[in-house]
Amino acid sequence: MKVSDILDAISGEIVARGCFIVDISVSKDNDIVLTIESENSKIELDDCVSLSRFFETKFDREVEDYSLTVSSAGLDQPFKVFKQYQKALGTKVEVSLKGGKKMVAVLEAADEESITLKYSAKEAVEGKKKKELVEHVDRYTMDQVNAVRPFIEFN
Repeated sequence: MKVSDILDAISGEIVARGCFIVDISVSKDNDIVLTIESENSKIELDDCVSLSRFFETKFDREVEDYSLTVSSAGLDQPFKVFKQYQKALGTKVEVSLKGGKKMVAVLEAADEESITLKYSAKEAVEGKKKKELVEHVDRYTMDQVNAVRPFIEFN
């Protein structure tokens, strides 16, 4: 089974449910994993079940011989598509940069080539003995970024 065939068959239904595709993988054994995310809120179990049932109306298991898993993009998983960055604008994200630097920052802006992050760091300030919190707004190109994922905060 080809990814393009899957996209043609189910894209409309995914959009109609207020979702978007994060990833589709098809193994050589026709094990299909469809990862989705909601445009505005979170994915509900009903979204996954409904999309699985809809998929089964488009592809006959007897003819195609496939297995299907429909799941949501995990909170601990790095962003894979630009829409995830757009959805996360204004929220805290965990960023891993090439070179090993990691930070928690607010995703201020994102486009296909770069992201802009707002964060605070303790730094030496001229004329002060103690380090002070200094706010930064920095832009990083995507080739400087290893991974961006939602920041999970427990209160």
